[in-house]
Amino acid sequence: MGKAVLLQLLFGALAVVLSASVVKAEDPYKFYTWTVTYGTLSPLGIPQQVILINGQFPGPRLDVVTNDNIILNLINKLDQPFLLTWNGIKQRKNSWQDGVLGTNCPIPPNSNYTYKFQPKDQIGTFTYFPSTKLHRAAGGFGGLNVYSRPRIPIPYPIPENDFTLLVGDWYKASHQALQKSLDSGKSLPYPDGLLINGQASSTFTGDQGKTYMFRVSNVGLSTSLNFRIQGHKMKLVECEGSHTQQNIYDSLDVHVGQSFSVLVTLDQPPKDYYIVASTRFTRRVLTATAVLHYSNSHTSVSGPVPAGPRYQFHWSMQQARTFRWNLTANAARPNPQGSYHYGQIVPTKTIVLANSAPLINGTLRYAFNRVSYVNPDTPLKLADYFNIPGVFSFDAIQSVPSGGPAILATPVLPSSHHDFLEIVFQNNERTMQSVHLDGYDFWPVGYGSGQWQPAKRRTYNLVDALTRHTVQVFPNSWSTILVSLDNQGMWNLRSAIWERQYLGQQLYLRVWNPTQSLANEYNIPSNALMCGKAVGRHP
Repeated sequence: MGKAVLLQLLFGALAVVLSASVVKAEDPYKFYTWTVTYGTLSPLGIPQQVILINGQFPGPRLDVVTNDNIILNLINKLDQPFLLTWNGIKQRKNSWQDGVLGTNCPIPPNSNYTYKFQPKDQIGTFTYFPSTKLHRAAGGFGGLNVYSRPRIPIPYPIPENDFTLLVGDWYKASHQALQKSLDSGKSLPYPDGLLINGQASSTFTGDQGKTYMFRVSNVGLSTSLNFRIQGHKMKLVECEGSHTQQNIYDSLDVHVGQSFSVLVTLDQPPKDYYIVASTRFTRRVLTATAVLHYSNSHTSVSGPVPAGPRYQFHWSMQQARTFRWNLTANAARPNPQGSYHYGQIVPTKTIVLANSAPLINGTLRYAFNRVSYVNPDTPLKLADYFNIPGVFSFDAIQSVPSGGPAILATPVLPSSHHDFLEIVFQNNERTMQSVHLDGYDFWPVGYGSGQWQPAKRRTYNLVDALTRHTVQVFPNSWSTILVSLDNQGMWNLRSAIWERQYLGQQLYLRVWNPTQSLANEYNIPSNALMCGKAVGRHP
C-alpha cells in the first residue's frame, strides 16, 4: 500500500513537471486590435482619402518572432467589406486565415473578424495589405517582420537597428475611381508618383561606423522599382524568408510584391545621403527619395539624385540569377537550408501558365491559359468544406496553354498533398509580370527569353536557388518555379500586379489529402464568417 501511494505521488509529481514544461515550451501569444477607417492625407501634396489602421498610414508594423501565435482582431469601419492578407506568411495547415476572397468571407462594415495564425517555421521580411476590391490603392498595407528565435543563429552579426521601407507607386485618384475605371474596361493610367513609407520624403538616422538592416518591400500596384543608397554598398542577406549568399550590390531591382533585406554599413564621411527608389522599364521615370542621416552629420543631402541602372530587362534578369541560397545557414529551424535537395526531386507534374490580356464580351480582362477568374459570392474554401456545388470548377482551366477564345470562370487546379510541381510562367506580352503563390515559398530555378521548351531545363539552377513567394516574369520571356506541396489547403496563385489580379489573372490551387487529419490541416475556425451559399451553415 505504501509503495502504491509512493508511486502515485511520483507519477503525480512527474505529471506536474511535464505539464509545466509543456506550458513553458508553448509558443508565445501576441494580441492585437486593429481598427480600419478612412482618413484624409496628402501623400503627393494633394488631399485624398486613404485607408488607415489604428489611425496610421501605412498601417502598424507587425514585429513578431518565429512561431508566435498572432491573435489579431480586425474591426472594419469602412463602408465596404474588407479583408487583409498576409503576403508571404505560409499559414501552415491553415488556409482558413489567408485573408483572400477564395478562403474568407470579407468582413462587413461595422463588424469584425479575429485572425489566428502563426509564422510557423518562418523568418524574414513580409508585408500585409487589403485583398478586397482596389482598397490596396488607398493604403491599409504595412510591414510584417518575422525575427529568428534567440537560440537559432543568423549568418551575420546582429545589426545596430533595422528599418522597414515600404516602397510603391501611388495614384492621386481614389480607390473607388480606379475601380470604376477597371470595371468600365479601361486599364489604369500611369501612376502619379512613388512613396516611401507613405511619404514623399522621410529620414533614417544611424551612427557612423555601424551597420543597419534595411527591409525593403515593393507594396505598389503595378511598377517594378530599383532601390539604391547614395555612396553605400548593400549586402543582400535575406529575401522573403531565405538567407541568401551575401553578395554586394550598388542597386537592386524589386518587383511588385517582392521583399528583401540588405545590410548597409555607414562607412562614409559624416553627412546626409540620398535613399532612392525609381521606376524600372518605364518611359517616364518616377523617383522617390528619403535621407540617410549620419547622427554626427552637419551637411544636408546635396547634388544630383543617383541615377538608376541604364540597362533594362537583360540586366535585371542577370541580377535575378545572382540571388542564391545560403546552403549552410539556418533559416527558422536548426537544420541548414541546403539540407533539402530540391534539385534531386523529380516533379510529379508540369504546369505551364501563359498570361494574356483578352477582350471578353468587349471588355478588357486578364487571364491564365485563356481563363479569366471571376470571384463567386461564396469562398471556394467554404464551398469545398461544405460540399456546395456550382461555386468553382476543376475542369475550367488546362495545365498547358491551348487555342480558342478566352472565357470567364472560377478555375481551381486540383493537386495532391506532397506533389512536387514544376510551374512555368510564360509571358508573351510586352509588359513585366509578377506572380505570387499563397501558402508556400518556392524555388525560382530558371529565367529565359522567348518560349519555354523542355530543353530549357538544362539551364535550371538545381543547387542553390533561393526560396521566395513572388517571382518576376520578363516581357516575352518565361520563369520556372519548383514547389513542394506540403501545405494542404486552398491557395491563391495570382498576378501581384493588382489591376491584373482584379480583372482575372488568378486561380486557386487545391492541395488535397483524402485522409483528413489535424496533422495535415486545421479545422474550420469557430468564428469563420459565412456568406453567399454558405449562409446558415455552421463551422
